[in-house]
Amino acid sequence: MAALTVLEDKLAEVLGLAMAAQAATDKVARLTGETALSKVLERMHEEAAETEARCTELAGELDGKKTAILDKARETKAEATEMMKTYLGEESDALDGFEFLTMAEAGEVGHWSVLRKLNERARRNDVQDLVDWALPIQERHFQAVLDGSLELAAKEDPNEPS
Repeated sequence: MAALTVLEDKLAEVLGLAMAAQAATDKVARLTGETALSKVLERMHEEAAETEARCTELAGELDGKKTAILDKARETKAEATEMMKTYLGEESDALDGFEFLTMAEAGEVGHWSVLRKLNERARRNDVQDLVDWALPIQERHFQAVLDGSLELAAKEDPNEPS
């Protein structure tokens, strides 16, 4: 298998996180039920799928690296999925789901920001185009799930036993 550069490794990680985000939005949508928040999650799911497709396309353009990038992406997806399973247990509710997504989306924003910083020296136009497209979406996702968490928290009785 081809060895990955630091930049390619980070590309694999954002790809894996996009893969994991699709499962996470599905899981939280099941906890949320039919609400306006479900529509937010549906859009996030679609955009994560588009991100996965765009990252995979770029990986295919990197000479001899696609398999290694996809392997690393699947590894990252598995790690993120395991974190979700740990955080969202049997008794989790919509607020738990949105709090998890807040952490996950913050992580995605961080990873995309690191990819952008790495590319400042690599100067790959294809990577820059991808980051320019994806980072604003990830920032919007983070804000959406944070807002959802706060909306759900506002409905909670803070004095009720948990």
